[in-house]
Amino acid sequence: MSDEMHHFSMGIWLLGLAFVVSVVGSVVGLACTRHSISATTRGSRMRWLSMAALSIGGVGIWLMHFIAMLGFSVPGSPIRYSLMWTIVSALISVTAVFIGLLIIGTKFRLSRLLVGGLVMGVAVNVMHYTGMRALRFQGEIHYDVYFVALSLLIAVVAATVALLFTMILESTGLRFFAGVIMGVAVVSMHYTGMAAVEVVHDPSAKVPEGLEVFSFLFPVFVFGLLALAVPIVAVLTTSDHVTAHMDSAADDLALEAQEFAVRD
Repeated sequence: MSDEMHHFSMGIWLLGLAFVVSVVGSVVGLACTRHSISATTRGSRMRWLSMAALSIGGVGIWLMHFIAMLGFSVPGSPIRYSLMWTIVSALISVTAVFIGLLIIGTKFRLSRLLVGGLVMGVAVNVMHYTGMRALRFQGEIHYDVYFVALSLLIAVVAATVALLFTMILESTGLRFFAGVIMGVAVVSMHYTGMAAVEVVHDPSAKVPEGLEVFSFLFPVFVFGLLALAVPIVAVLTTSDHVTAHMDSAADDLALEAQEFAVRD
């Protein structure tokens, strides 16, 4: 197989893996978001939203980005990554998604939906370019402003649509479709953002220092998939009705405990 054909086949393989990871993270995260809407206690809602933010921001967006980056190369230069900027990009992604989900609330309001979709879309975009900031090679990167703007538009529109479907659709199958839309959006945004990249290679530049992407990506990939087991089990074993019932029961127990304490 020629180098060109090998590169093409690897690119297709990575695109497929990145897409699957993004869809899985998005589907699980949006399912957790739906359960947060049914929650009747603040503590329960925060737990569901935290699992949603980790699933969407940590797996669906951040992990997908670095899997896709395995296909990025600069001929004649080694590729390294800054650990600090890699961690920062993960924190931005998870935190911003959490804030976006918090904004949309538990009842459908168009204004909240638009702001939440904007925050989540921008989170996807900012994570991408912060992740690119972690990139180290002999040379520098410039960006085509039009492709950058297009990548932002794709992320915001699709995130808003996915959140809309999650809030208004009762069918599990249709909510799964919302997760697929979110996954498509994240992957589309990534590759649109990569189309904006203009690499200037400088062979005389200092050889970069930092981590090889696979050295930190493999353990993170394994850890990320294991971490998804918690929200997946929670989603599969808890219906919206059961969530509300459990929260109501917890409230009743707390109230009875307070009354007992007062009587004593």
